[in-house]
Amino acid sequence: MVQTWQVSLSARIDATRPGPLYMQIIQAVIRDIESGRLGPGTYLPSSRALATILNVNRKTVVLAYEDLVAQGWLATSATRGTFVSETLPETGTGAPVSPDPDTARTSYRFKAPPQRPLALSDGEGLRLDEGSPDGRLFPPELLVRAYRTATHRASRARAFQYRDPRGTPDLRRAIAAMLKAQRGLAVNESNICITRGSQNGLFLTAMALLQPGDAVIVEDLTYEPAVAAFRALGARIIPVGLDDGGMDVDAIEAVCRKAPVKAVFVTPHHQFPTTVALRPDRRLRLVELARNIGFAIIEDDYDHEFHFQSQPLLPIAAYAPGEAVYIGSLSKLLLPALRIGYVAAPSDKIDALAHMVSLNDGMGNTLTENTAALLMETGELRRHARKARKIYAERRERFADALTSILGDKVDFQVPDGGLAFWLTFRGDLARIEQRASAAGLHFASHRSYKAQRDAPSGLRIGFASLTDAEAIKAIEALNTAAA
Repeated sequence: MVQTWQVSLSARIDATRPGPLYMQIIQAVIRDIESGRLGPGTYLPSSRALATILNVNRKTVVLAYEDLVAQGWLATSATRGTFVSETLPETGTGAPVSPDPDTARTSYRFKAPPQRPLALSDGEGLRLDEGSPDGRLFPPELLVRAYRTATHRASRARAFQYRDPRGTPDLRRAIAAMLKAQRGLAVNESNICITRGSQNGLFLTAMALLQPGDAVIVEDLTYEPAVAAFRALGARIIPVGLDDGGMDVDAIEAVCRKAPVKAVFVTPHHQFPTTVALRPDRRLRLVELARNIGFAIIEDDYDHEFHFQSQPLLPIAAYAPGEAVYIGSLSKLLLPALRIGYVAAPSDKIDALAHMVSLNDGMGNTLTENTAALLMETGELRRHARKARKIYAERRERFADALTSILGDKVDFQVPDGGLAFWLTFRGDLARIEQRASAAGLHFASHRSYKAQRDAPSGLRIGFASLTDAEAIKAIEALNTAAA
C-alpha cells in the first residue's frame, strides 16, 4: 500500500546548502517529528520513493534512514516498512524546530554575557592592546625545536597520560628557581601550581578562596577581568582610591573596620591600568593589615620582567608568603598563545588549587609546559628576555616622543618606569574620542572597562611593546584625528 507524505520535504533539501544531503534529510525528518507533523507510527515512503520525491540518489536516502533508525527516531519492520518510532515522547506542539543552534528554541538559560565583552575581538582596522609583548620577536624555530625535544622526552618517559593537576615537575621546578633567584620568593616546586595563563590562575584562586557574599577590595581603576571573576563567584566588590603612590591603604583599613574583608586584589609592581608602583611603606602596611585582620592579598605580578628605570621592588609575596597569593605568567616573557601562568603559595593552598584544576580542567598541557621548561633550562628564555627588554625600552622612549609630538596638549601622561603600556588621560570628551576612533577603524579597550566605580578617573591604557615604530605612529595619528 502506497503511503502519503503528511508534509513535503522537497523545499528543505538543497544541494547548494552547506552540509551533506543525507544530513539535511535527517534534520528535516527530526524537525517534523519534534514539531508533531509526523506522529509515532507514521509510515514513511520507501527509500526509492523518497529519492524520487527529493530528486536525490537513493543511497543518500538509505544513509539517512539508517542513521535515523540507529538514533531511535525511526523503526523498521520487514512487513510494515519504515515508520516513526512509537516509543518517542509525544510533542505535537506544532512549533517549528530548527537544526541550527543559533536559531533553535532552547529549554534552558545561560547567564547572559555583559554587553561590553572583556576582550577585544579580531576585526578590520588597527587594534591596540593593553600591554602585550611582540610575538614576532621570539624566533619560531626555537619554539619548534623545543616542542620537538619535549615531545620525544615525553614519549620516552610515557608522559602522555593524565598527570598531576599542579603541572609538570619540570616547569614547576623551573618557575620556582626563577622566582627564587630573580624575585626573592622562598619557594620550591611544592609551592607552584601551573595554570592556563594568569587569568586562569586568578579564577582558580577566587574559586578556592571566596564564598558568595565575601567582600573583595580592589582599586577604583583596576583589571576588569579580575572584578568579573570575583563577581561571577558571588563576591561583593568594594573599590578604594589610588594615587601616585598606589592603592589607598588608609581606605582599606577604613573598610575593614566596617565589615569583614576576604581578599584585597592588587597589582603592586605596575598598577593596572595606571602603571604606578605601590610604595614600599604602603606595601608594609597592607601586609600588617592582612596579618591582623586575616584577609588574603591576591598579588597579580603580570609583567615583573619589564622594568626600565631602576631595580624593581620585590613582590609582596617575597616577604609575606603567608599573606600573599602570588600570580604570574609567562605570557609577557614568552608568548601569550602558549597560555602558561602560575600561582605561588604555601603548599596546602597549592593542594586546594590543584583540586580546582581537577574540577575545571583536569590537567594542563604537558607538552607545552615541558616546552616552556626546556626554554627556561637552556637559557633561551633568559636570552630572549634580555633582547626583548632592550627593544621595548627603546620603543617606550620613541612612543613617548610620538605622543608628545603628535598629540601635544590633547593628552597627559607620565613615561612609565616599567611595564608595556602607557596610561593616557585626555583633555577632551573621552567617550566621543573613543566613538570617533572606532568609526575610523582604531580599536582599543574602553575607558569604562577600567572603572570599578562610575566616578573613578577616566583614561586609556595603550600598549606600545607590540608595535613597530611605523605602527605606533599610525595609531597615535589616528588617536590625534579622533581627539581633534
